[in-house]
Amino acid sequence: MEPITLHGQPLAGGALPAVCVPLVGRDADALLAEVAAVAAEPPDLLEWRVDFFGAVADTARVLDTAARIRQAAGVPLLFTRRSQREGGQPLALDEPGVVELYRAVCAQGAADIVDWEMASEPAQLAEVRESARAAGIALLLSFHDFDKTPPAAQLLERFRQAQALGADIAKVAVMPQRRSDVLVLLQATLQASEELRIPVAGMAMGALGAASRLCGGEFGSALTFAVGQQASAPGQLPLQALRRGLAVLRGGGAGVGGGQR
Repeated sequence: MEPITLHGQPLAGGALPAVCVPLVGRDADALLAEVAAVAAEPPDLLEWRVDFFGAVADTARVLDTAARIRQAAGVPLLFTRRSQREGGQPLALDEPGVVELYRAVCAQGAADIVDWEMASEPAQLAEVRESARAAGIALLLSFHDFDKTPPAAQLLERFRQAQALGADIAKVAVMPQRRSDVLVLLQATLQASEELRIPVAGMAMGALGAASRLCGGEFGSALTFAVGQQASAPGQLPLQALRRGLAVLRGGGAGVGGGQR
């Protein structure tokens, strides 16, 4: 079970899961206000959901805003454009334009991790992968199903696909329709974490899936997402509440693999 490692250092000191807070502001001022709101108890990672950003088609403004976020935050930055097909916002860029934006972000070293959807066009995924590698930026390949929870075998195959496509981190998020679906997601995450060479992140969304965001680390998930000012997906827990819950879990006994965390 691998933690996410950036610049030679494991996030959250190697504890699973590291905690990420999404930023969804429409402009730089709103984004910096979100950063300030979590400054007293910062997460391990911030995610900039750039599909919410009003000036997403202006590469210079995106790069400048990313630099301002990183300077203000003091923690690593995950750069994410979520497509509409996987729960994102409408975008004033076509897919080649998004690839060019990612190329510029990587070339500038404006993020520590970039998220790209593994269901995207293969040639575009390859371009993003090579841009990230050339810049020494970690690549997170993701899959989201906002309608259902596929069987565990299919979820495990998604994790495997991410590794096969050259991901440094694999992420799978699904929508449970019944409590047993959360167990399906946790089972697939645990198996992937034990089988693959890369860190994995698995989460069930919505109210039914909230428990997976708290206990996912015990099933091998290297990352969980919490609310700062605004959620980016259903079921995210408030940052302070999630921190308290993780402290209870970690203080209650030995962690995954037998080590105290």
